[in-house]
Amino acid sequence: MKSLSQKITATLLLTTLVTVTTTVSASPIPEDAKIAGFAVGCQAYTFNRFTAFQAIEKTAQAGGKCIEFYPGQKLSAEQPDLKLHHDASDETIAAVKAKLAKHGVRAVNYGVVSGKDAAEWRKIFEFAKKLDLYAISTEDVPQLDTIEKLVKEFDIRVGYHQHARQSNNPKYQVWDPNFVLSLVKDRDPRIGASADTGHWATSGLKPLDAIRILKGRIVSVHLKDRPVIGQQKEDVVLGTGVADIAGILQELKAQGFSGNIAMEYEANWDDSVADVAQCVGFIRGWGTSH
Repeated sequence: MKSLSQKITATLLLTTLVTVTTTVSASPIPEDAKIAGFAVGCQAYTFNRFTAFQAIEKTAQAGGKCIEFYPGQKLSAEQPDLKLHHDASDETIAAVKAKLAKHGVRAVNYGVVSGKDAAEWRKIFEFAKKLDLYAISTEDVPQLDTIEKLVKEFDIRVGYHQHARQSNNPKYQVWDPNFVLSLVKDRDPRIGASADTGHWATSGLKPLDAIRILKGRIVSVHLKDRPVIGQQKEDVVLGTGVADIAGILQELKAQGFSGNIAMEYEANWDDSVADVAQCVGFIRGWGTSH
């Protein structure tokens, strides 16, 4: 029979194991993928006129350290029939990893993506695990229970993204940071927001205000500057619009934000590398004084 001290030791060990299991956090993005303290790169949709391989190349040319893929982009000029998607074969994933390594770019995120059921969501998480991703971006509210279970199983974060407010569709609520906060606040801490400062601006919100509302729950950021608040306008180079990018970076730093900042530059679609490089340069310059 076990002594009382052995039973107490076993109980304490079990308690410790349960605590570790329930408080585990996703693996951090490494320092070599960071600029000015942030993991900075591109959302591949910036280069949606090109292939995923070209998006990796252009991200590197713009000075980005990481990339956020989206589902359905053509893989390469040599294999235009293949797409980068969570249905991709292991051979395709291996080719993507080799391309990333060649250009010194790290894959950190995937989205915006939805799953029709639990089986597809499992496939999305398996794909993310194979690419060693930090997070997944979605707007799939109905599948949140399934997503939370998979977050705990795979230890991969999920951020709820937002497009602009839809005046003809009141059921679309994720544009509102207060709604997103209400959605995630009682969920696993690895579930939060994929903040899109451009779509917030289109919706009439000041992006910095929205960032503050979601304090502590921001998983990733699509960092965009816009010439006005409250209208649908093309992106402008960071620091040349009204979004207070410096204030947003300072707030993210104060919040201890550890996710990725993606340039999803929705302008000058066919020749945007120089513009994106200026956006990356703005963050790099901001970092020299902070």
